[in-house]
Amino acid sequence: MELVPHNPSDGIYPATSDYVHAMEVRGAQRFLFVAGTMGLDAAGAPGASLTEQLDLIWSNIRTILASADMTVDNIVRLTSYLRDASYAQANADARTAALGGRPVPTTAVVAATLASDWLVEVEVVAAG
Repeated sequence: MELVPHNPSDGIYPATSDYVHAMEVRGAQRFLFVAGTMGLDAAGAPGASLTEQLDLIWSNIRTILASADMTVDNIVRLTSYLRDASYAQANADARTAALGGRPVPTTAVVAATLASDWLVEVEVVAAG
């Protein structure tokens, strides 16, 4: 599988260093669409802080990916749902760390979550 980032610069706003406008996936045989994943522990309890929830989210995503014999290196698209816009930088920092600095097409949306103590939800698309 080959990943080809596309970041046109003429006639469009520039991408920042932590995301790309588009990712072309060549030669993939499998796609995995991961539902929105929350910062819940194995018992279903949310982490007590934003940082703890982000750590749990990325741990949960790694577990889900591993169940399909994939890793975060297979992620080709990511959407974050933030309960509050003030969570954007912490979410971006957690994403950048989890992906080892590899930029992917990313969208962040501020939205009400189904439970008020769920601070962030992240869904990904992976290819392999």
